[in-house]
Amino acid sequence: MRILLDYRPALRDRSGVGEYVHQLARHLATGAAGDSLTLFTSSWKDRPSAEVSAAVPGARLSDHRIPVAWLNLAWHNLEWPPVEWLVSGPHDVVFSPHPLLMPTRRAARVVMVHDLDFLAHPERTAREIRRDYPRLAASHAGRAERVIVPSRYTAGEVCRKLAVPSDRIRVCPQGVPPWNAPVAPRGAQTGYLLFMGTLEPRKNLGTLLGAYGRLLARRPDTPRLVLAGAAGPGAQSWLDAIVRPPLAGHVEHIGYVTHPQRQSVYSGACALVLPSFDEGFGMTALEAMSLGVPVVASDRGALPEVIGEAGLLVPPDSEDALVAALERVLFDESLAQTLSDRGRERARAFDWQVTARAVRAVFQEAIGSRAHRH
Repeated sequence: MRILLDYRPALRDRSGVGEYVHQLARHLATGAAGDSLTLFTSSWKDRPSAEVSAAVPGARLSDHRIPVAWLNLAWHNLEWPPVEWLVSGPHDVVFSPHPLLMPTRRAARVVMVHDLDFLAHPERTAREIRRDYPRLAASHAGRAERVIVPSRYTAGEVCRKLAVPSDRIRVCPQGVPPWNAPVAPRGAQTGYLLFMGTLEPRKNLGTLLGAYGRLLARRPDTPRLVLAGAAGPGAQSWLDAIVRPPLAGHVEHIGYVTHPQRQSVYSGACALVLPSFDEGFGMTALEAMSLGVPVVASDRGALPEVIGEAGLLVPPDSEDALVAALERVLFDESLAQTLSDRGRERARAFDWQVTARAVRAVFQEAIGSRAHRH
């Protein structure tokens, strides 16, 4: 099978979509004998690092000095030029790790929908996503031979909101990162409460900061709160709040965490909190669980599906419930240990090698479907 992956989301910051496509490439490259894998990248200023070739042995890198904004404008709206004009040699399947098609003349087309927050709240997104995704996603996903999603929850959303038939949607969840030898997470006396993710409205930081402030007033020994993630649009009010009383000195924003730093940031935490209004999967919850960090999360979106009984789930619009859950996990050592053990066990079910095999099977289905239609 000749596979072409759009590797651009992993070219710079490997979070979310970028991590998915990078791990998929790694495991496809060492998968079925006889497959060929090409990674497509384009940027005016960013070039693939040497790590890419080392991490994805045997893959061919097709790198182009084309501004991402220009290429996306043409690909999303004109569906031109076909990728064959840019990448030499034929391919059987092309994979776009976002909802919009990679234009091709002959290859089967597979897209991925990680979540549909851009439909309900386009104002939370930026640049090409805000401009193109809400008006084009249904059309593009509807014409793809197969649509991959990370969770059953997102599968239902794609079927209902994009009108993609359920028989063309396949669930291929994310896996656990290949961590170094894990260390035990910190306790409440030495660790911190961690939020990991982009500071954006969907993550419900306002409720988190309100709940944390109330818990701090009641329990002055509450561990500090660390916000780890880039500041997205609309984050300034939260950044202003954490430098004023009562949060000043108790809440720290450390910014975006690179992939090599992620394990140490998780391992310094006594608990992870993720009170999102919506998640298509919940990668940070899975990563924390895999390292034995107890999780408090929202009961919305795909989070209950991913976390199961391994964490405390609360309504994202209930500050009272979040205060109570945080107090339990931070100050009940027995509960924290139980959640730690359950999290490690549950995380073992999420394996990138299994995911890559499932995605490859989807590619085969897509190729067969396109051949049947043509």
